[in-house]
Amino acid sequence: MPYINIGPNRFNCDVCDTRCDGRTVQQFDFERDVNFSEAIENEVIQNINYRYQNLFAIKTIRDGYPDIEVKNKNNQTVCILFIEIKGQARTFMSIRRLLPDANLYPSETLACNLSDLERYFTIKDREQLPIYVTWCLMRRPCITGANIDNKKFYTQEIDILRQIRQNDHNDYRRFRRASGRGDVVNGQHRGVVVNYHFSLNEFSLGLPDLSYNNN
Repeated sequence: MPYINIGPNRFNCDVCDTRCDGRTVQQFDFERDVNFSEAIENEVIQNINYRYQNLFAIKTIRDGYPDIEVKNKNNQTVCILFIEIKGQARTFMSIRRLLPDANLYPSETLACNLSDLERYFTIKDREQLPIYVTWCLMRRPCITGANIDNKKFYTQEIDILRQIRQNDHNDYRRFRRASGRGDVVNGQHRGVVVNYHFSLNEFSLGLPDLSYNNN
């Protein structure tokens, strides 16, 4: 059965033959997740370095900062990127029930660690540089296609996300899930339990357009 589209990036999950798993993983493999994320980050770095002759992207070494810095030929940072990888196993399948006033459907929903998001707001105010949040979406077949290896990137500047967050006066898009044993590794709590949610429709398809800095 084909996916039944009910709006931009919105599909009817009730009749989906490849319904995503909305359950929290019982035991996260954090090392595997880190390795996978770093592979995507390296792919983005290589893409930027190939596309823009006078810019170069590097993995940041600044503690608490987003993943990637982009510099110009004078070694000046011109923008900062945060790369978030979202896979099928982390689709928020219950968002219509648990956050009814958010008016989001699972297929369009992106979840960001709220503490990270708020920290990036602070960094933007301090640095006065563009900060882009880029999602790499995988394993959501209604959006990315049937091939499990397909990837789609979606990007938005942090001030746009801040405006969305500030306009959500009643925290309709904020959700705290219960902490589970899978969140604890070697006695330390490493799982994300408070997320803020956005729609794919609030992002642009693709990586950031940095051509305005390419001079």
